Amino acid sequence: MSDSASTPLPKLLIVEDDPGLQAQLKWAYEDFEVIVAGDRASAIAALRSEEPAVVTLDLGLPPDPDGTSEGFAILDEIMALKPDTKVVVASGHGARQSAQTAIAKGAYDFYQKPVDIESLGMIVRRALHLHKIESENRALAERSDEGNKVLGGLITAAPEMVRVARTIERVANTSVSVMLLGASGTGKELLAKGLHDASDRSKGNFVAINCAAIPENLLESELFGHEKGAFTGAVKTTEGKIELADGGTLFLDEVGDIPLPLQVKLLRFLQERTIERIGGRRSIAVDTRIVCATHQDLEAMIGDGRFREDLFYRLAEIVIKIPSLAERPGDAALLAKAFLARFAREMNPSVKGFAPDALAAIDGWGWPGNVRELENRVKRAVIMADAKLIAAEDLDLAPSDEGEAPLNLKSAREHADRKVIRHALARSEGNISSTARMLGISRPTLYDLLKQYAIHA
Repeated sequence: MSDSASTPLPKLLIVEDDPGLQAQLKWAYEDFEVIVAGDRASAIAALRSEEPAVVTLDLGLPPDPDGTSEGFAILDEIMALKPDTKVVVASGHGARQSAQTAIAKGAYDFYQKPVDIESLGMIVRRALHLHKIESENRALAERSDEGNKVLGGLITAAPEMVRVARTIERVANTSVSVMLLGASGTGKELLAKGLHDASDRSKGNFVAINCAAIPENLLESELFGHEKGAFTGAVKTTEGKIELADGGTLFLDEVGDIPLPLQVKLLRFLQERTIERIGGRRSIAVDTRIVCATHQDLEAMIGDGRFREDLFYRLAEIVIKIPSLAERPGDAALLAKAFLARFAREMNPSVKGFAPDALAAIDGWGWPGNVRELENRVKRAVIMADAKLIAAEDLDLAPSDEGEAPLNLKSAREHADRKVIRHALARSEGNISSTARMLGISRPTLYDLLKQYAIHA
């Protein structure tokens, strides 16, 4: 069997109600698998089932054969269902006006009746070529995103964050308690889930609880559970989060908000690996690994008597500091593209990417709310966007404030050098040769600068 026989032909949907023209067009495209539809219902059904790369669409279809309303309704549905489809529209009615409206609605190109089969064929094949290029680009972008994923779903190209992920992977299969320190929105729960998934406890439950979000009088019951009748409203025996995570991992977010009396009970569990439910007298053995996180300074809280020192050392056998998004050069743009792809797919498929000014604004913003702020801004921009490309104003990003300027030229140059080198390293994913080419310097010069500024590739 020849390659041409085994390779599937690209699909072309012809939406045309004239039987004679249907046959004429069908036989003109021997290098396509041609599907023909004569009305809106059959056209949309064919679009759903066959997913053609290119559609030729006659705007004058019943029940409005002398107008364009039905054709434009089909075009709108195609763009909503499969916006990457290349639609070539045709009409003999008010050609210029129809062309402008069709292009505004997302059509690829326009031709006027009567049909010139040869000219239309050139348009169709050009549309197919563009569709192939765009599909290949999307596939390359997806592979690139996968290459930037570490520890499960964590997306990063920053050496600082890669080191955090590698540390977590190394301790995942041990039994040590891990404490994640970082500002709000840096991805502490994502990293905790990644630790769980990389461990030999991955088949057990991953249970997360935000200690700051639960009232103090309810937190003990949430953690340790209660027996039926232990207090008013306890109508049945309920397991706590520690029990639910038996054989798995319990993630205690904002552990610094646990009140002192409850800290004592948590410490006892960590020492003895048994719990007692509220109102119960039976000790229950539980094999749960604790991973905790906080943005607070626990050592200062220990000094103030607000956090037990012995509990701290039980929880913090391994301490991992998570850099803020501003300390992860290049990651803001990388994450923004991933968020845009997800939200556009779910909420607004017409959005295709970021305009250059948006990428520059993302790169220059300080991100005080870290990844959570970035995700929220991109989500809002995708929902509200009218254009295909998100602009800086859609993200509501003002010019970044770099803070106080360096006092002299030497420090200003060093500041600029560090920033540019770190961004280049991030964009080249730590490849020294690519970074040197990007910066326009030799590898030895780059190595000297890395050593001079104590930057780790």
